Amino acid sequence: MPLDIKMEYDELVKTIKHHMDLYYNQDEPEISDYEYDQLMLRLKAMEKEHPELVISDSPTRIIGGTAKREAGVKITHNVPMLSIEDVFNKEDVKSWVEKVHQMHPDALFSAEQKIDGLSLSLRYSKDPKDNKLHLTMAETRGDGLIGEDVTANAMVISDIRKIIDLPYDYLELRGEVYMSHEDFEKFNDEQEKLGKKIAANPRNLAAGTLRQLDPEVTRARGLKMFVFNVQDGPEELKNSHVNSLDILEKAGVKTVYHRACKSFDEVSEAIDIIGNMREDLDFDLDGAVIKVDNLKWRSDFPAGSKYSSGHIAYKYPPEEKIIVMDEILVDVGRTGKLTFTGSFHDRETGKPARLCGTSVSRATLHNQDYINEMQIGIGGEYKLFKSGEIIPKLNGCVKAPDVIYKAPDVCPICGGHLVREEDTADIRCINPTCPAQVTRTIAYFTSRDAMNIMGLGDTLVDALVSDGYLKNYADIYHLKEHRDELIEKGIIGKEKNTDKLLGEIEKSKANDPVRLLTGLAIRNVGKSTAREIMKHFDNLMDLTKVTVDGFLQIPDIGETTAGDLYDFFHNEENIAIINEMNKLGLNMVVTKDEEASDKLSGLTIVVTGTLPTLGRKEAEELITKNGGKASGSVSKKTSYVLAGEAAGSKLTKAQELGIEIIDEAKFLDMIK
Repeated sequence: MPLDIKMEYDELVKTIKHHMDLYYNQDEPEISDYEYDQLMLRLKAMEKEHPELVISDSPTRIIGGTAKREAGVKITHNVPMLSIEDVFNKEDVKSWVEKVHQMHPDALFSAEQKIDGLSLSLRYSKDPKDNKLHLTMAETRGDGLIGEDVTANAMVISDIRKIIDLPYDYLELRGEVYMSHEDFEKFNDEQEKLGKKIAANPRNLAAGTLRQLDPEVTRARGLKMFVFNVQDGPEELKNSHVNSLDILEKAGVKTVYHRACKSFDEVSEAIDIIGNMREDLDFDLDGAVIKVDNLKWRSDFPAGSKYSSGHIAYKYPPEEKIIVMDEILVDVGRTGKLTFTGSFHDRETGKPARLCGTSVSRATLHNQDYINEMQIGIGGEYKLFKSGEIIPKLNGCVKAPDVIYKAPDVCPICGGHLVREEDTADIRCINPTCPAQVTRTIAYFTSRDAMNIMGLGDTLVDALVSDGYLKNYADIYHLKEHRDELIEKGIIGKEKNTDKLLGEIEKSKANDPVRLLTGLAIRNVGKSTAREIMKHFDNLMDLTKVTVDGFLQIPDIGETTAGDLYDFFHNEENIAIINEMNKLGLNMVVTKDEEASDKLSGLTIVVTGTLPTLGRKEAEELITKNGGKASGSVSKKTSYVLAGEAAGSKLTKAQELGIEIIDEAKFLDMIK
């Protein structure tokens, strides 16, 4: 067997297990159900073609979840709670029905909604006081064999019957817990108002809600449930699945929509009927389940250790609508990256498109490359679907527009210069004073690697920007003029905290110009580059007079960085801010260190481990002070690795690359 096939198989297994964990255990899927299904189909095809590849814990053989100890203790299921094998076309459904009829010609079927939620098993026992069935246990699926006890939370779900008036000694039911679109949107609306993280989709939120430690949280979020199976019970409920659901329904148990079918034609019709319901339902469906009606016959049709016998699930293709593009909206994120959003209407109704029970009128357009590839423009017509029935996405151009949209030449927020990042499709505004990104740039200016203004972090910067006190870097040094007002509003805190922060701001004026240059957030100019630049100038103000060629004369400054520096220091708005900071007393003059040398000039040194007398920062400062470059990672360009005790992976990589390892004594000898 070729090595590349084995490698592909191993990588595919690893990828699917990663997504299984995200979906079942973390409740945070990264890909749609459809994309996950395609990965599983590829894995099944590989295992069929190369059975020697199959491993015991292949995703095709295991259940996706694990029991979480959040809401209750672990419980071993009386009846395993297995998955259902998926099929993706009517031909596979027909083959399965024919297979059943070959063994049991008079077999009947039940076609049911497959609700996108999480599975729950309910145990009921007869109470001799009233001879009725009382709920005694509710358990999640977990890994299919062991779940968790969530009885307290199940008790507050209105759809779950706490008492069932049926003449049985014991009954175990399985169903699907879900959240309606209305309750999901209500939750997210409240989260947004509180400034908290919103939920990705109803299924994830339902899963997290069922595992809450406080049943009152579960009650407040309005979970619902449909019962879809009898796991264990009296004989009369095992002869016919459809009849058992009907009996339960008459007793007040909320059961899943189901239709009795005799033939493939009736099954096919039921699949279409259920599929057409999706648009009008207030909950998500991800397929239709077909079951052998006679529970005793199901074991005649095993589907492997992972799947329930006598079941298959038909997965619908993503629901699609044709939309007409009305407008393309451009915004600028906090990092300066342009974002594109398409606004559209349904071609048939002229209103927002209805997909999976929700109205959709906008979708992300990613970047200019995507826009070009999809031929997106005003008046163009496109297929729209919901990825994983959650995120709206375009799925191909139906009618091209007269003109394909082109991104603006200047920033739509500040009118500043835009650049396309090398080797990416991202377009960014490079003006650090752009209102859309001013919070990020000011927070970086105050950070430890830049001006190191203790206490002025992201949250406080954001508050000061929101209240209009900060619009650019220079405004930081005007905050003292608003001292009394800031204390009165309590933005920074009481008098003591406000004065402490204003003192830190005042102290930062004396910082070395290297810190100031670093804090200006010029593209491609970090701490080490700023330090190298300032070796060649006496005053930061001199940078406003340097040409591109002048910047290119500095070691390690390439054409891209030289262009970024020139653009920044020849922008009138930036020059005005630098001049203002100069007037406010910020240090622009480089203090030449008499002990500095060029003994390490041209050398790149990585420090790792614990040195005998030098701290890591101290060692790195000595490297740069003596003309060398202190790097944080080992590469072929590394000249030496200065290693102490407990040196880890950096030392190993240096040895692999054949890079010379030196100790502290050798290093100190080099700079004597």
